[in-house]
Amino acid sequence: MTLSEKISETKKVLAQALDRCGAAKTAVAWTGGKDSTVALHLYLEVLRERGVAGRAVALSLDTGRKFAATIAFRDRLAIAWDIDLRLIRPTPEAFDAADPSDKTACCLRLKITPLRLALAEQGIACLITGIRADEHASRAGRPVFEERHDPDYTGVNALLPWTLLDVWAYVADRGLPYCELYDQGYTSLGCEPCTLKPGPGAGERGGRDPDKEAVLPVLHSLGYF
Repeated sequence: MTLSEKISETKKVLAQALDRCGAAKTAVAWTGGKDSTVALHLYLEVLRERGVAGRAVALSLDTGRKFAATIAFRDRLAIAWDIDLRLIRPTPEAFDAADPSDKTACCLRLKITPLRLALAEQGIACLITGIRADEHASRAGRPVFEERHDPDYTGVNALLPWTLLDVWAYVADRGLPYCELYDQGYTSLGCEPCTLKPGPGAGERGGRDPDKEAVLPVLHSLGYF
């Protein structure tokens, strides 16, 4: 498919999510990274085209270990785009107990458990993600509409067929803002302890901690994207 065709298909997927769950129970999982920002922008376009009133809901995991630049970018854009930004944070006890050297336990405490609680408490039925099939082997076989449990909701992987080049082409074509860390050499943004600038010839996620990358399938089974 061409990028234009992918945009059209993605907007159809987002429209289906709205039909299924309604705007009040649909949210974008927004990290402040390039992919979820593109997903959010497309969702805003669908809401406008459909004449849906109210602000778009975005859930953002604030682990306490994100790059300050990512957080600042996210907060600025939330104001500029008038987003209903809902921050998800771990408890102080969970944060203190989270050891970055234990990737599974750390993500469970700082990301997965808080996300589960927020989805249940806020009644989110459709959660739009920015994950792509080409960024990690564990994401290659995911369905666009992914039924998740504990709590029950539908993950809407609207950018699944997009490539890295597609994302940056969309950003350039639409003049979208993006986090300054990309201009500094980072290619995939996560928590600071698990994110470095990739070396020469490394892939998009080459700067991510390899131990964390190895347990992504486990994290997904526990409730992560």
